Order: sequence, then C-alpha cells, then structure tokens
Amino acid sequence: MTRPILLLAITFSLFALPPLRAQGQPPNLDSVIQEQSSSVDSAIEVARAGMQADRTTIIGATMNFNENEGAAFWPIYRRYERERSTLDDGRVAVIKEYTKSYPNLSSSDAKAMAERMFEFDSRLAELKKKYFKKFNKALPALTVTKFFQLERRIDLMMDMQVESSLPPLTQANYIAQPK
Repeated sequence: MTRPILLLAITFSLFALPPLRAQGQPPNLDSVIQEQSSSVDSAIEVARAGMQADRTTIIGATMNFNENEGAAFWPIYRRYERERSTLDDGRVAVIKEYTKSYPNLSSSDAKAMAERMFEFDSRLAELKKKYFKKFNKALPALTVTKFFQLERRIDLMMDMQVESSLPPLTQANYIAQPK
C-alpha cells in the first residue's frame, strides 16, 4: 500500500528539482520569466498526465477491491474523473495565467484570479459531495471514505508539485491601481 505512494512522492520530488543551467552570463529578466512560465506549463502538464495514469494504478493497488467492489467502483470513478478533469482544466488555466503575469500582477488581476480559484475549489468540493453519494449507493461507507482519503492525499501531492514550480509571491512587483 505505501509502495505506490512512495514511488509517487519520489517522482514528484524529481519534478521539483530546478533545471540545471550552464555557467556564463546571467539571463535577462524577460528570458527568466519566459523560462519559468514554460517550465511551469511543462511541469503542470507532465504532472497531470502522469497523475491521470498513476491515480488509477495507485487507487487500484491501495484500495484492493474485490471483484464486486471493483465492478461497482470503476464505472462511477471514470465519470467522476471526466467531470473533475474539466474543473482541473480551469484551475490549470488560472495557474498558467498567474505564471505569465506574476512579475507585474495588478491588484485587480490578483483578486480576480483568487476568486476564480475559490470558485474552482467550491465546485470541486460540490463534485466530491455529489460522487460521495453515488459511491455510497454502490459501496460500503468505509470503502468510500478510504477512497476519498486516498484521493485527498494524491491531490495534496499534486498540489505540492505544482506549487513548487510556481514563482514565489515575494518576487512579484504588484502594480497599484489608481483610486
């Protein structure tokens, strides 16, 4: 049970390593920003693609479903993942927007991005509640609870991976809005 999670943690830690750069003249700020943005985009896409495939493997290995539980679980899970993927696409779009604009982020842009992320978080919570009910109709409550605990841990690991790729907020030069 812990082996897949350990492998996943090692994979994520490798993605978190900064890319090596040849010694020489330091790059200008615009190229650093472009490189970071491209790096974040790549890290997000690699993490998402890997997680989609790995989630199923991790869930199957960790949950250890019997034949009847598996037959009940997987069709519901596939519908859940399709709906969740749509929400995740929206979150990723906001993250990419942030990485492209963070060095000169206006207060109104920052506020709008935060509000969009809160909206995605709310919609994800509602989706989980919806599917919690669906899973509970087909499976024992302890099995469903175990799945959502595992899902939360996978989400946390993915969030840590993405967050480690983002430029630090302390580097942002916020643009004051006229009153």
